[in-house]
Amino acid sequence: MDVRGRGLTAGTIAFFAGFAAVALFGTTTLKISPILHLTLVESSWLVAIPLVTGAFLRIPFSLLVDKLGKHTLTIQLVIGLIGMIGIIFTLEQIKTLLSDIVYGLLLFFGALAGTGISTFSSGITYVSYFYPQKKQGTALGIYAGLGNTAPGIFTVILPFALASIGLVYAYVAWAIFLVIMIIIYNIIAINPPFIQYIKEGKNWEEAKALALKEGYDVIPAESLSASIKRSAKNPVTWALVFMYFTSFGGFEALTEWLPTYWKEFLHVTPIEAGLLTGVVYSLITALIRVYGGYMSDKVGGELVSTISYSIMIVGSLIFIFSYALPTSILAEIIMAIGMGIANGAVYKLVPKYSPDAVSGSSGLVGGLGSAGGLLIPPTMGYIASIINFPMAFTVFFSISIVSTILSMVLWVKYAKSHVIQYKETNVTHKEAHVK
Repeated sequence: MDVRGRGLTAGTIAFFAGFAAVALFGTTTLKISPILHLTLVESSWLVAIPLVTGAFLRIPFSLLVDKLGKHTLTIQLVIGLIGMIGIIFTLEQIKTLLSDIVYGLLLFFGALAGTGISTFSSGITYVSYFYPQKKQGTALGIYAGLGNTAPGIFTVILPFALASIGLVYAYVAWAIFLVIMIIIYNIIAINPPFIQYIKEGKNWEEAKALALKEGYDVIPAESLSASIKRSAKNPVTWALVFMYFTSFGGFEALTEWLPTYWKEFLHVTPIEAGLLTGVVYSLITALIRVYGGYMSDKVGGELVSTISYSIMIVGSLIFIFSYALPTSILAEIIMAIGMGIANGAVYKLVPKYSPDAVSGSSGLVGGLGSAGGLLIPPTMGYIASIINFPMAFTVFFSISIVSTILSMVLWVKYAKSHVIQYKETNVTHKEAHVK
């Protein structure tokens, strides 16, 4: 396996494994809430806490990749593992501890476990340093697409694990899986070339020159503060934050929302709701992200994102007018396709517009963008409670329109430069081939 292959494989393993830390937490909340007599607000906080830490820790850990390299993801996974071990201990002692103490411990260890899913942005930063600009879409599409299959796969396996070995031992099994993945990651992982040059004693300019000579044109900023400042001052970063809020935050939101929609509105069984959400929706969204990244390399992320958010508009409109299972499944598939392709396109654009501040931009886009998973579900719930379930999808209709407009602005403003760059790359490739 070559250097780039090892970087991509290691990053994908870490991202996939990070989901193991939180895979059982929703089920834990459902089982624990009646025992502890939690209010709806307390239960909601318990469900949300790993998502909160998983979202907002993406920013600092993404920045840390510039300093710690491959070790950043190890630290995140180990913290997630500590959270899982703490949850196991709490569940084992639930009958001997006061309810308030159990609740506090589950909040604390749930927050630690959420660190596992913060590997997304740090992994993006890590993998991006192994690839040139022209291959970022494909590489990051593979990374995020395959990594994001974890929720769908875990959703399928989880009911069987709970039925056969129970909640506590299911946690033990998931913890063992995470330990194995941490070991495999550390065997495969290597530092990106630029970071390795720095560790070998080269200064920033020398390391940059060596990396550029080898074709690595995505270079860390001189400092962590410079990376975050450059990203924050770049208006395109904030456009990408909103676009990612719509597609990836929307993906997380529907992962939470759809089981309720299927069961409460269309009256399917819990198993059918799980399959429709975990297999049909989650896996389609994850796997088609690879194609979204690949196409973004070919024709530009701006054009691909414009098309994909337009697809989401169509899907949300079908949901709004659907009162039957077949049309709702069609809407779900269309939304999954649009979201998956959009996710791949957005992260093609992150290193393009912040080539010297990838860690900061990746952290902001991934961290703040994933906040959609926290904010969209309660908004949809409020609309569903005062009107009906179909009208809740007006949320997606609205934000998809805004994201389409933002994509079109980027396309109109920057597509020409991408075409010129693409043609120049092809010419250079052909000349090199002739020589």
